[in-house]
Amino acid sequence: MSRAIVARYGLVVAVVSAFAILLSGRASSFASQNARDAAEPAKTWTAPDPATIPESPLGDSIRLGLRVFNDTPKNAAAYVGNKMSCGHCHIESGTVAGGIPLIGVPGMFPVYRDREKEVVTFEERIEQCFQRSEHGHRVPNDNPIMVGLVAYAQWLSKDQVTGRPFPGRGLVKLPELNGDRDRGSQIYELQCALCHGADGAGKPNAIPALWGPNAYDDGAGMNDVAKMAAFVQHNMPQIDPDSLTPQEAYDVAAFINSKPHEKFLINEHQ
Repeated sequence: MSRAIVARYGLVVAVVSAFAILLSGRASSFASQNARDAAEPAKTWTAPDPATIPESPLGDSIRLGLRVFNDTPKNAAAYVGNKMSCGHCHIESGTVAGGIPLIGVPGMFPVYRDREKEVVTFEERIEQCFQRSEHGHRVPNDNPIMVGLVAYAQWLSKDQVTGRPFPGRGLVKLPELNGDRDRGSQIYELQCALCHGADGAGKPNAIPALWGPNAYDDGAGMNDVAKMAAFVQHNMPQIDPDSLTPQEAYDVAAFINSKPHEKFLINEHQ
C-alpha cells in the first residue's frame, strides 16, 4: 500500500472516529438534558402563597388544615398520641419534591393499597397517619380537622391534573442496600445528634423525635429502613441535604430503626 493511500486511510479513520465521539457526546448531552427536563417540573413547581387562600368558609377550612398539618399535637390534640406533626414527614408543609409532597395526592385516590389489601380513600390514608405516625386515634370524616386537611391538600393541588402523579411525588429512588447500624451510630453522632439529640428526643414541635414515646410507632412507614433511608438521603441533614451517600443513609436508617418505637396496636387506636 502506498504512503499516500495509508495517509488518506488514516485521515478517514480519524474523521470517522472524531464524528463518532461527537455523536456520542451529543447523545450523552441529550440524555442528560432529558433527565434534567424530566426532573424540571418538580424543581420549578412553586407552592401557592398561603396569602392567596380565599377569605371564605372554604378558606377558613384550608387555613385550619394548614395549621393542623404544621403543628398537629397542638391543633388536633385529641387525636395525637405523640409529638409528631404531619409536616415532620411531609417537608415544608407538603411542598418539597422527594419529601413526600401532598401535591396532586388527593387526585390519586381512591387507590388499592397492598398493605391493607383493599381500596382506600384519601381520608382513610390520613386516618392511618394519625394512627401510625402520630400513634393516635381516628378522626371522624366530618370533623373540621379532617375536612381541613383534605381542603388544604386539594388547595395545594389545585393546578395539578387529576390522576396524574406529581413528578416529585413520594421519596427518591435508592438502590437496595443493607444498612449497618454500628456505622449508622457514628453517622448519627456526626450528622444528626446536633438537632435530634443524642437520645433521639428532638425538640418538639420544631424538630421531631426519632425514637422513644414521642416518635412515630413501629407501624409507620418511617419504621421501614428503605423508606427512612430515601427520606434521609434527600432531605437530611436539613442544613446540607443530599450530602449523605445512599449507603450512609441506609446505615443511619438502620441505626434509628434499631431504637425503641411504640407498638402499633390497631384496636387501641380506633
